[in-house]
Amino acid sequence: METLIETVRFHAGRRPDTPAVLCEGRSLSYGALHHESNRIAHAIRAAGLTEGDRVAYLGKESEHYYEILYGCAKSGTVLVPVNWRLTAPEVSHILQDSGTRLLFLEGEFAPVVARMPTAPPETVVPLESITAWSARHPDTETEFEAGAGTPIAQLYTSGTTGLPKGVVLAHRSFFAVRDALLREGLDWIDWRDGDIALVGIPGFHIGGLWWATQNLNAGTTIVAMRAFAGRHAIDLIRELGVTTACVVPAMLRLLLTEPGVSAADFTTLRKTVYGGSPISENLLEDSLTVLDCEFAQIYGLTETGNTALCLPPADHLPGGARMRAAGRPYPGVRAKVIDDQGRELPPGEIGEVCLHTPARMVAYWGLPERTAQTLVDGWIHTGDAGYLDDDGYLFIQDRIKDAVLVAGENVYPAEIENVLANHPGVAEAVIVGAPDERWGERVHAFVVPAPGERPSPRDLHTFLVPRLAAFKLPSRYEFIDRVPRNPSGKILRRELRDRFWGDSARKVN
Repeated sequence: METLIETVRFHAGRRPDTPAVLCEGRSLSYGALHHESNRIAHAIRAAGLTEGDRVAYLGKESEHYYEILYGCAKSGTVLVPVNWRLTAPEVSHILQDSGTRLLFLEGEFAPVVARMPTAPPETVVPLESITAWSARHPDTETEFEAGAGTPIAQLYTSGTTGLPKGVVLAHRSFFAVRDALLREGLDWIDWRDGDIALVGIPGFHIGGLWWATQNLNAGTTIVAMRAFAGRHAIDLIRELGVTTACVVPAMLRLLLTEPGVSAADFTTLRKTVYGGSPISENLLEDSLTVLDCEFAQIYGLTETGNTALCLPPADHLPGGARMRAAGRPYPGVRAKVIDDQGRELPPGEIGEVCLHTPARMVAYWGLPERTAQTLVDGWIHTGDAGYLDDDGYLFIQDRIKDAVLVAGENVYPAEIENVLANHPGVAEAVIVGAPDERWGERVHAFVVPAPGERPSPRDLHTFLVPRLAAFKLPSRYEFIDRVPRNPSGKILRRELRDRFWGDSARKVN
């Protein structure tokens, strides 16, 4: 099987009564997922959409998200999951850029859509009435059949120019890694009959979407959290007997800092998969002790279809040299490190990390030049700086693209700088990432006031709140007289950033 259509059809026939999705006390079986997604597929086509049209979802996690995902697959449309933390202008850009024609909208976020500077899509379906909306349509299968290369999802990532880019992914992105592991008989990450998998990462992130589809491809049960909270996650693990989980490091910290937490809370866990941002050695060692299960780290980008490298459980040895590695390539995936001239570097030398994976993106939506810059001869240029050791393990040292990773969320300085530049009291602003014990990194703003102006941090914060998602907001503002530049006028961002990182060999946290 090589498409989501085939897998849900298979499991609906083989295990129709097995729960596919558990959410907020509700259970959706594989049989119901198959038939409800059939209805949604017919309803999407009846709304006038055709193959390749975009369907957006703006809401928190629920069983309906997965019904819509498979409904899009069966109708040949492409799902655009929208980050519900975004502001009205940010949501507007995604809907406009993607050309979304149909929007599934949770009532909680209707005010966001109402505040958009542009008109909403031609069809808006309230998520609360989706069952009634699709009920008049048959639950039989559609005639559409996808192939491995058919686009199924378009996920937006923040851009270095300030505008998010839509990463188009095909069905193959959700099969390549699992197939490679099975072919080689590797259990770095595995899916077993009877598994109950916690999806800690939201579905608008590639990590959450990938982890959910891997489990649904395998016929296991996923536990969807509307939004991650440490105590709620612990309760779900205990009450539902969760056996596997996929989280970002900040979520592990939230679990471990819950009052009264102990190893007894995690006795059913057999494996924890984590990624999205680097993890500190102390946090990893504490997690290994308290959760007391196998750990696998994954590394990749939305552009690589999520994970391209893995640090297997066998390498998670406290004090071991590889505990700081991002991982090694899966079978069929290649990694190389290049210099600024594109020449491949030998082991031990730092350069830009490039990945060649069969799960890679189709393209950036509507951006052929940016696609050509990132996807070169099948290689994804990651923008991360690192080196490979003699055994092929990758060690990430820094970022070339200046991204700040806040609890697994990519934040690009240019986006915040562009908004700050519109404040009348700001002549110039530079954003950098600084270490943060809880979230990994935080956003720090250096601000040059406009002549005769002296805005306060409160002024700037108030200005940014309606324009940027909360996770992008600077935690601190530092006023400076001038921005350091080189002779050609380029901002010396690294000089400002190094104030926080000092002589640290690894300038990511």
